[in-house]
Amino acid sequence: MKLGIVGLPNVGKSTLFNSMTNAQIEAANYPFCTIEPNIGFVNVSDFRLQNLADLYNCKQIVPAVIEFVDIAGLVKGANNGEGLGNKFLSHIREVDAIVHVVRCFENENIVHVDGSVNPIRDIQTINLELILSDMDIVEKRLAKAQKLVKNDKSLQKEVDVLEKLKNAFDDELCARTIDFTDDEKDIVKTFNLLTFKPVLYAANVSESDLISKDNEYVEQVKKFAQSENSSVFTICAKIEEDISELSADEKKLFLDELGISQTGLDKLINASYELLGLISFLTAGEKETRAWTIKKGTKAPQAAGKIHSDFERGFIKAEVVTYEDLIKSKSYANAKSNGLVRIEGKDYVVKDGDVILFRFNV
Repeated sequence: MKLGIVGLPNVGKSTLFNSMTNAQIEAANYPFCTIEPNIGFVNVSDFRLQNLADLYNCKQIVPAVIEFVDIAGLVKGANNGEGLGNKFLSHIREVDAIVHVVRCFENENIVHVDGSVNPIRDIQTINLELILSDMDIVEKRLAKAQKLVKNDKSLQKEVDVLEKLKNAFDDELCARTIDFTDDEKDIVKTFNLLTFKPVLYAANVSESDLISKDNEYVEQVKKFAQSENSSVFTICAKIEEDISELSADEKKLFLDELGISQTGLDKLINASYELLGLISFLTAGEKETRAWTIKKGTKAPQAAGKIHSDFERGFIKAEVVTYEDLIKSKSYANAKSNGLVRIEGKDYVVKDGDVILFRFNV
């Protein structure tokens, strides 16, 4: 999973990126501190892995991983190259989903690129630049498709979809807000549009507002996100930065003192998995315990293919036990003797928390 962190300059993107990835990149109080995208990898915390490792007396744990890309701040006119905008927009095309950091705090010592804090204006500024960039792609595709459809009627569906997109962009609407049929969505995916990517809004608040949970700006962001069926989570980049420097025990104590149950990173990971429809299945043994990330609805052979293409090609069956049943049984042998290990075939849809042993022919 690859997530792009975007937003206006000075909203806390780089601070958030540093706290999540332990990358010591510069986070300064001026626009375009970040030029090239910074990339960091974050392990997905999963308590099940340690419990399975203890069960198998296994020392090597390999968690699922998320890749974060810290993309430089966009400004008005990015689509026309303002602030190196075209370069930044190309970086966003490469990610699976967008984490849009929105400033929801007042601080006279941190300059705002537009002179005042206004989260909805800020969101619309970014969205408009993405729309304009997508409009350029759609208009070129539409002009070409309209010529070709005269001799190839099979392209009419593409023309219809492109016209639908153009009309929406004219009204300054993102592609993700349009009501498409499943067939139309398949066509839209081929365009790799920025505004069709799923979005998580990260409302960046002050330390006091994170604790009090009373912030008018956050409510505005939530209302806007609801209008386009996007999700919002509240975060304090400064607190995340402080937490990142603590040990596990210190981190728990710090969160308890603040009355916070989850770090912002945990919130983001959970929201990202839900947004992209992802789950984890597990493999466990004496050598290694590992989490594998797949889409919901993935069948057993394709899940096996995440481990190795030979597993998918030569798939015979999957021995499946739920994490809960395996832990309760205290061993794989006990789970098997209790009838808790199932033999599943090619049509089995893998569930979150399935512990799987794949059988295959080479």
